[in-house]
Amino acid sequence: MTRTFKPRQLLLWALAGLAASPAWADLSAVVAIEPTSRKDGLMLSRPALEAQLGKLTGQTVNVTTTEDLTDAMRATRSGGYDLFIAPAQVAASALAHGYELIGSTEPSEQYVMVGKPQIASTGDMRKGRIYLPQQDSIYTYMARGMLNQSGLSFKDLRTVEFARYPQAGLTALMLGLSDATVIRRGDYDAWVKENPGAGKVLATSGAVPGGFSVAVKKDLPPDVRTKIAKWFATSAPACGMKPVASRAELTEYKAVAQLGTFTPKSLPGATVVSAGEVMQMMAQGAVVVDTRNDKEYKAKHIPNALFVPYHEKSLKDVAYDPALDDFSGLDKLDPSKPTIFHCNGPECWKSYKASRAALAKGFKQVYWFRGGMPEWETNGMQLAKE
Repeated sequence: MTRTFKPRQLLLWALAGLAASPAWADLSAVVAIEPTSRKDGLMLSRPALEAQLGKLTGQTVNVTTTEDLTDAMRATRSGGYDLFIAPAQVAASALAHGYELIGSTEPSEQYVMVGKPQIASTGDMRKGRIYLPQQDSIYTYMARGMLNQSGLSFKDLRTVEFARYPQAGLTALMLGLSDATVIRRGDYDAWVKENPGAGKVLATSGAVPGGFSVAVKKDLPPDVRTKIAKWFATSAPACGMKPVASRAELTEYKAVAQLGTFTPKSLPGATVVSAGEVMQMMAQGAVVVDTRNDKEYKAKHIPNALFVPYHEKSLKDVAYDPALDDFSGLDKLDPSKPTIFHCNGPECWKSYKASRAALAKGFKQVYWFRGGMPEWETNGMQLAKE
């Protein structure tokens, strides 16, 4: 028997369905903490931030804190969070991947490269030793920029040591364990008063947004973005965070972003392919290998792509040491098949290194999808998730 429903009944049911569905998914935020900003990070209350923003937006808000800046940088490229509360280099990456700036908690500041007194200039650092925090810290970004100004890169140095806390670099300098380090100008000025003649400034950076920078995803509803921006400007202290009052120039963030190392545009022995070419090759039987981490793969990936993560600890540089990395999953792949490696776009080195590892292993048909997930999404290609 066929039942006929009146238009009024259908309308009421449709409205009831809309009322039962949320306007958008739960909101997510990450607080990424630089080593020297650890105190500020500890002052910030995650439960209070979740409660305050939840009350403000009427949504459940999940806040994550991390000191792993490399992971935070990956999340900016994959759109892993709706909100970033992070140092300038993380915010700068987010602004290039679909986020807009709310502001920063501190005025802009400068960084200095400090060397042994006998080192005349940054150019004399060739074959020298430098002490820095983790790879994606703002200190490492500044060091890379200052070396580049002298025509050098990390591969021209004898040793690049990544440790934990920037101030320890000054101690290493005094003990003769390092030839140079990078530190905030204010920290250097305080140190040199207590240790006159222990070091000298070799180079000075441009202006860098200070403290925490806040960036919000552009595709959130405009009224939600407006509420969040106003809250950070007026009510953030309720959660132990300074107000977002200083709005650094976007040009300062762009300058910081440009210091991040991009992968080369070509790879001898491999063929660089576009999203469209990947699609065609998949239809012809090519294997697509996703080298990102487990969380990123589960959230979204190219349909039928194999998950073979590249665990990276080496430098983001063509002169990296592959012995520091783990790509044991390569042994599970068939070297006789055309294989396409990808990750999170031109700023992500995992697929570049994976492609080189495959070439070294004897793979004959290696393809590098340099644009990776960002290019795939921009072209409107189909996605899968677990």
